[in-house]
Amino acid sequence: MEYQKDIIVADRLGIVSTDSEEEYLAHLLCLKGTCRYRFNERDFELHPGDLSIIRKRKMLEKIEPTNDFQCKIIYAKPGFIELCTPQSNYGMKGSLALFLNPIMHLTPEQQIICRRDFDLLELRIQDTGHRFYREVLINAMQTAILDFFDFHARIGENDISTQNASIMNRFLKMLEEGAYREHREVTYYADCLCVTSKYLSEVSKKVSGYAANYWINRYTILDITRLLRDKSLTFVQISDMFGFSSPAYFSRYVQQNLGVKPSDYRE
Repeated sequence: MEYQKDIIVADRLGIVSTDSEEEYLAHLLCLKGTCRYRFNERDFELHPGDLSIIRKRKMLEKIEPTNDFQCKIIYAKPGFIELCTPQSNYGMKGSLALFLNPIMHLTPEQQIICRRDFDLLELRIQDTGHRFYREVLINAMQTAILDFFDFHARIGENDISTQNASIMNRFLKMLEEGAYREHREVTYYADCLCVTSKYLSEVSKKVSGYAANYWINRYTILDITRLLRDKSLTFVQISDMFGFSSPAYFSRYVQQNLGVKPSDYRE
C-alpha cells in the first residue's frame, strides 16, 4: 500500500476534487472565515472551530467559502480509514449520524486536540525515512479517529441502533461499490442483506430520513451525471453501462431524476 497516496493533509480546498475517480474521506477543521456547502441535499455552514467529516464526498455541492476562509483537511482513502478504525460499534453508528449532520462544533479544548492530531499526521506523512513508517502513520490516524469518536459521542445525539447501523452501512457499501449499475430494485439489496424490502426501506427511512429506493436512485444519478460530463462518451454507451433496455428509457430516467434531458444537461 502506498500510504502517501492513501492520506493527504492540505490547507486549502480543492486539492482533491469532489468528482475525483479516487474516493477520499474528508476531515476538515475550520480555522478562519466561513464556508457554506450542500451535502445530502441539506445546507450547512462551517465556522471557526468546527470539524466537518464527509464520508461521501460525491454528495457535496455548492461549496462557497468566504475570501478569508482558512482550514486544515485530512483526505484519506476508505480502505486506509477502515485499516485504522478500531473495532467498535460506535464506528458504524457514528458514521451514519455524521451522514445526517457532518459538522461538529468543537470546544476550545477539543480544537487544540484536533489541531494536534492534524499536525501529527502531517509530520508522520512527511517522515518517510522512519523505520516503522507504516505503523506510526496508522497509529497517528487511529488516534485522530478515536478523538473524532470522542468529540461526536459527547454530542449525545446518536440514537441509531447497532443492528440498523449495520444494515444501513452494508446497504450503502453495496451502492458505493457500484451495484446500482446492474441492480436498481430494492428487492435485490434486501435479499443480499437477508431482510425484506419493506424492512430495508423502514431502516433506511429511520436512519437517513430517506427510503432505500431514494439512495439507489441517488447513487445512480450521481454516477450518470459524472459520465455525462465526459463528452467522449455517447449517450448509448452510458445507457449500456447501466443496463438500460434502450437509450429512450435512459433518457426518461435522467429527465425524471434531473429534470432535464441528457443532451440538455451536457450542454
